[in-house]
Amino acid sequence: MKILLDTHILIWSLMNSPNLPEKAKEIINDPNNEIYYSVISLWEIEIKHINNPMLMPYSAAAIERVSNETAGFLLVQFTSKSIHKLAELTRPDSAPKHKDPFDRILICQAIAEDMKFLTHDSLIAGYNVKNIIFV
Repeated sequence: MKILLDTHILIWSLMNSPNLPEKAKEIINDPNNEIYYSVISLWEIEIKHINNPMLMPYSAAAIERVSNETAGFLLVQFTSKSIHKLAELTRPDSAPKHKDPFDRILICQAIAEDMKFLTHDSLIAGYNVKNIIFV
């Protein structure tokens, strides 16, 4: 199975954070799964790192290096195919509001690339798509 990591799952995994849920570890370590991270996550990380290096001490370059060399994760590029999926991304009116543009485009990228999206963000669970794995 192809798995696209949400940005926080990517960071927690690479840094061996105790915040990473056991189920996420199992999915990431399953040899039957191909683990991907997005260039969009690198963009998000770099913006947060520049704006507040105390809260985001890792640069995009550092995360990319560790992802590729140590973890063996695969980088997926962003294409217009993902943008076109945004029109299909809906939430029921009863679902809590979710405004994070990085999360929305990562979900769309996972759909466009036929991947499962691995996240721990409870607000993402409100989207009407079947490719989200909430841990």
